[in-house]
Amino acid sequence: MFVLSGISMYAGAAIAVDLFGHAPPAGVAWLRCLGAAVVLLAWRRPGRQAWRGRRLALAVVFGVVTAGMNVLFYEAIARLPLGTVVALEFAGPVLVAALSSRTLRDTLALALVAAGVVAIADVRLSGSFLGVVFALGAAAAWAGYILLGKRVAVDGDGMDSLAIGFAAATVVLSPLAAGTGEVWSSPRMLLLGVGVGVLSTVVPYALDQVVLRRLGQGRFAVLLALLPVTAGVLGFALLGQVPRVPEALGTLAVVAGVALRSRETVRPVGEPPG
Repeated sequence: MFVLSGISMYAGAAIAVDLFGHAPPAGVAWLRCLGAAVVLLAWRRPGRQAWRGRRLALAVVFGVVTAGMNVLFYEAIARLPLGTVVALEFAGPVLVAALSSRTLRDTLALALVAAGVVAIADVRLSGSFLGVVFALGAAAAWAGYILLGKRVAVDGDGMDSLAIGFAAATVVLSPLAAGTGEVWSSPRMLLLGVGVGVLSTVVPYALDQVVLRRLGQGRFAVLLALLPVTAGVLGFALLGQVPRVPEALGTLAVVAGVALRSRETVRPVGEPPG
């Protein structure tokens, strides 16, 4: 599921890059949110219960945090190399995993994953200071996404909450639509905007909900490190991008860390320890 999620996410990112020439990064992120909301609402059609009380509040917060993460990420990659942003952003899930750690094995797994992600990303702390701020903001939002996503998956109807959350985020972040005028004048670009929402949001986040119902937050956070690995494999297979030695070693470190962390026993959601 994580491999499928990564393939879909990076296909959507390729479309988003094409739109950057017609709308600002934050505007493209808003279009992504809008496309996801339209598709999810048409698909799920959440019932009345999903629009009430605690479930509604949780869905709205989750949607706004997730959409904000996407906005911050797009703004960061507009100012810094993608590799630098990826490395900085992974501080979020690594922190969540670290807080969930209980054993020396967990600590070693986290160290391997962190070192591997840095090697894969080939971090270069050059460029815009504002870009670094945006990337770290995306990292914090990603940590929030993991924590809130687990609550949504367990306490509510995950997919209905996704639909409601992105609908709310589309409204809350609507000022970002100010720079998207050119996109609205072209049916092709509008279709691309919906495509970004489906590929980069609907498919991967729907898969995340399935996985989050079966895994703890810490293990999920470590598995997220498979995303840059998936990108590296796709780059080699589809684009002929041969990884350099540090990147290859980083990939091995991430895989080793994930394997080490994944040796824990998984209990179904709702089953008490013992």
